[in-house]
Amino acid sequence: MSTSSSSAAEKDFKKNFLTIFLMIVLFLIVCFSIFIVNHNENNKYIIKSLELNGSAEEGDALFKINCVGCHGITARGLVGPDLHSVTQRLNDKDIIKQVTGGLTPPMPSFEIDPVNMSNLLKYLHSLE
Repeated sequence: MSTSSSSAAEKDFKKNFLTIFLMIVLFLIVCFSIFIVNHNENNKYIIKSLELNGSAEEGDALFKINCVGCHGITARGLVGPDLHSVTQRLNDKDIIKQVTGGLTPPMPSFEIDPVNMSNLLKYLHSLE
């Protein structure tokens, strides 16, 4: 008798284990899919921003509205770092990721359309 109850317990264990394993695999597939979709959208945004030829004057205006509180009116830094020569330290793709993602606290992330991102990049290049 103990053999049949032990066999039933083993079957239940295997069934539960298989169910949990399949749920974990499904969860990982969903997470990976979300990552891929997000990554592709981010790449399209970066490519679009880099294809445009922005305006340093419009980028300056954008900077004065959004960035002077931390980087100062002349972009020499306050709470945030000095941005002169930032384009020599970081490539444009990394600058876009920094601005849109706020990768280094306390910098917030900004939702900025590709045209304005291109303008901001042009302005940052003018600071060299």
